[in-house]
Amino acid sequence: MAVMKFGGTSVGTARAMQQAIDLVVREKKNGTPLVVLSACSGITNKLVRLADSAGLGSLDDALALAREVRLHHAGLIDELVKSPELKEQLFARVEEYVARLEMLARGIDIVGELTERSRDSICSFGELLSTTVFAAVIREQGHDAEWVDVRKVMITDDNHGFARPIGEICRERTDSVIRPLLEAGTIVITQGYIGATLQGRTTTLGRGGSDLSAALFGAWLDDNAIQIWTDVDGVMTCDPRLVPEARSIRIMTFSEAAELAYLGAKVLHPDTIAPAVEKNIPVWVLNTWHPDAKGTLITNDPERLSGMSYGGLVKSIAVKKGQCIINVRSNRMLGRYGFMGELFGAFSRHGVSIEMISSSEVSISVTVDDKSFSDELLQELGALGQVDIEHRVATVSVVGDNLRLSKGVAGRIFSSLRDVNLRMISQGASEINVGFVVEEKDVETAVNALHHEFFSGEETAGIFEKPAGNP
Repeated sequence: MAVMKFGGTSVGTARAMQQAIDLVVREKKNGTPLVVLSACSGITNKLVRLADSAGLGSLDDALALAREVRLHHAGLIDELVKSPELKEQLFARVEEYVARLEMLARGIDIVGELTERSRDSICSFGELLSTTVFAAVIREQGHDAEWVDVRKVMITDDNHGFARPIGEICRERTDSVIRPLLEAGTIVITQGYIGATLQGRTTTLGRGGSDLSAALFGAWLDDNAIQIWTDVDGVMTCDPRLVPEARSIRIMTFSEAAELAYLGAKVLHPDTIAPAVEKNIPVWVLNTWHPDAKGTLITNDPERLSGMSYGGLVKSIAVKKGQCIINVRSNRMLGRYGFMGELFGAFSRHGVSIEMISSSEVSISVTVDDKSFSDELLQELGALGQVDIEHRVATVSVVGDNLRLSKGVAGRIFSSLRDVNLRMISQGASEINVGFVVEEKDVETAVNALHHEFFSGEETAGIFEKPAGNP
């Protein structure tokens, strides 16, 4: 069996949803799949804006966004469903969801406060709607399928906006609710991204959480594959918007994929890899529009990696824009213990996550999200030393197999960047990542130079391939 997760672009239009249904039907020949869906592309953003509008007292704007959500799903039903009776049933179901959405918006407007709990409730409607339409269409086309409300299975803590599943309970409910249906040959259609507390309050796993949902179900069901279906041909050597010649990566390790996800690559949610590692379940990243393309296999299987991954092989280049460098200089650092604890304690107290670190004997530089820090944090850091900030920078990370111990790789990286001003360099903490910081205006130059250096030759043919493309 496999878990098949379809992203928003793979179910965002009638044509895309039908293509996804065809893929599910094809997969059933190999074993009955569990299907995990995201909201239709763009819908979650509308729901976030709807919640924000209601919280700011702009009820008319919130209700207008609810109408857009209604119209989108009504359009899908109109195109995909043949039976007039089923159409009417589905229109009524969509209307029921949207009426509840509008009621939530009015309640928030009356109270004048948007809580994270209310935001989670609003954001959950995207997945509930997409799966409702998908399940009805696949059943109408003659296939045994059942819609399952994931909130009965994905039981989480009450950390709204970034809830974490309670593994033991989720596993038990997966075994009692989902497994019997799959073993009976019934395709299960359920939601990614959302869950519920033991008290039944809707939660979300954070943006991109549908990947995490799929990986967790794969581990709980002991599946033989987790398939992430998206609109690109696997994991790419870099963002094709920066480098049109970007290639798809045939195979990579779990560590490399996790590093890329944490460093800003958008294909996988950062927490997706851990459940797959737990059971050593291969993860495939595949293109909905080109299902026969090879995509990317993420695995630690030495047989599959043989000849396709080796020390010094650069796999991908990740970029994270919207960063800033905070430099702290202090003679108190010299030969004194405890200074770093005080420094990082300040970031922790203010809830600011550090992305990259570089230090010398009397200074330390860190990168953080440019919008994440406050004047209060800077004031606290100022008590430790001289502080200055560099805005509008980006982190660039070169990820590959055992780069730290491979001779010549660092030389190739920095030689290719001779025309780019590097603001900061960080290497050593990870065996598979060399990172540095450039000004945002230099990102395209830096990434293209690196890509030409590591991916323009023919020596890695078969490991990196030209992507199949999109429709």
